[in-house]
Amino acid sequence: MSQDINIKITDRDGVTHEIVAPTDMAMNLMEVVRSYELAPEGTIGVCGGMAMCASCQCYVHSETELPEKSDDEEAMLSEAFGVRDNSRLGCQIQMTPDMEGLEVELAPES
Repeated sequence: MSQDINIKITDRDGVTHEIVAPTDMAMNLMEVVRSYELAPEGTIGVCGGMAMCASCQCYVHSETELPEKSDDEEAMLSEAFGVRDNSRLGCQIQMTPDMEGLEVELAPES
């Protein structure tokens, strides 16, 4: 059974968008940002969602419980610019019913 979730994404211009994201399409946060065109073409998901570029880095502002960071995500964030304690790669956050209420801010382009 499909279930859409409500999330908030603040784009790089500081505008907050309330988004309804599908959980039945195996999408990740980076793909949702791209599908809603919340970042200019070619500025997010440059590596195609392989945790190899950090162009989809975001700051998580909600208390949503996220999966543990993979070794690849940790390694990429250790080399990225503007990393904070709440930084995650959007390509590594799958849209599942557990992500209901997720609030993130896109990190500035580096």
